[in-house]
This record gives sequence, structure tokens and C-alpha cells, in this order.
Amino acid sequence: MSDYTENIHRSGRRWFLFVYFFIFLFPVASCLYFDAWPAFSEFLKAALGVIPIYWSVGIVEAFTYMPILGAGGSYLGFVTGNMANLKVPVAINAMESLGVKQGTEDGDVISTIVIAVSSIVTVVVIVVFVVLMVPLSPIFSVPALQPAFNNVVPALFGGLMVAFVAKCVKVGIPVVGITALLFILLPVLSSVYPIVLPVVAVLSVLYARVLYKKGKI
Repeated sequence: MSDYTENIHRSGRRWFLFVYFFIFLFPVASCLYFDAWPAFSEFLKAALGVIPIYWSVGIVEAFTYMPILGAGGSYLGFVTGNMANLKVPVAINAMESLGVKQGTEDGDVISTIVIAVSSIVTVVVIVVFVVLMVPLSPIFSVPALQPAFNNVVPALFGGLMVAFVAKCVKVGIPVVGITALLFILLPVLSSVYPIVLPVVAVLSVLYARVLYKKGKI
């Protein structure tokens, strides 16, 4: 497994550099093609608005997800994206179904396989949807179906929440309840939720540790 791990890290670093190159290549190529470069002051103003949020979330996700997904699953997951509502639940469900523990060598292999498969399935589904989007647009525009389409994301996250809360009710219910109450009483938090959620995650871990120390979980 030492050779396997070394190969995973070697390939993961190379693919990360490859992906980063193409991420930056598109805006640079667009600016070159259209000869339209943003003013540095405007660029800095826009960057300062998103960097504190996305960098903090990225750091928290790296420390939160890597012990669960392992090396291979983390590289694949962060390159392909959609971690919280797809890659992490898929990996956890697969490991639980096979009776494999998180943070083990077996868990690393299983996580890598299922995340790779889920990435391929996601691409196939997106391609099919794009191809059928125009033919099915009359169905999507039916007024009776609009409430369903408007609540797809809440339904997905609601199902994930129930699954995770059920694993440890003593931690899940108080954390979810207090968080929901905060968002209800302070609606302004919804505009900065990428900052609020990492804070809640850290507090929930500390709360779980306190319960663990007291022998309640």
C-alpha cells in the first residue's frame, strides 16, 4: 500500500496542476482573444469579496473531508467538485454498505472507486440533460411542476440531513435545531452562509467531543 499511496499522491498533484492550468487558461485566453483586460482595482475589489469566503471554506473542507475520503478520493473529489452533496455521501454510504471503516486503507480504495464512478455518472447525466433540455422544455415550464423544481435542492439536503442526524441524534438534533433557529431569527446569515457553515461544523465537533468526554455518546 505504500507504493499505492505514493502513486496516488504523485498522480493527484499532477492532475491538480493540470486542472489549475486550464482553470486559469480560459479567462486569460478570453482576455487575449477579445483584448479586454479588467482593471486591477476592479479585479481586486471583486476578489476581496469572494476570497475570504471560498478560501475559508476550502481550508475547512480539506481538513474535514480528507480523513473521510482518503488520498485518492480527496484528489478526485476536489478536482471534480460537488463534494458536500454528492462525493462525500456517496463515499460514506459505500463504506458503510461494505462494512469498511473510514480512514483505513480499504476505505481509501473504496472511496476512490465510488467517487470515480459517481463523477462519470454525473457527467453522463449532465450530457443527457443538455441534449434533452430543449425537447423537454415544454414539460419543465408547466406551472404545476414549478414547486417541485424549486425545491429540488432543499429536498436533497433534507434527505442527507436526516441520514447524518440519525447516526448520532444527540449531536445532530441540537446542532441542526440551533442552526435553523439562527437562520430564522437572523435572515441576514443566509447571505454569508459559506462562512457560517464552517463555524457551525467546528462548534458541532467541539460539542460532540464534550459529549464523548462525558460518556454520553
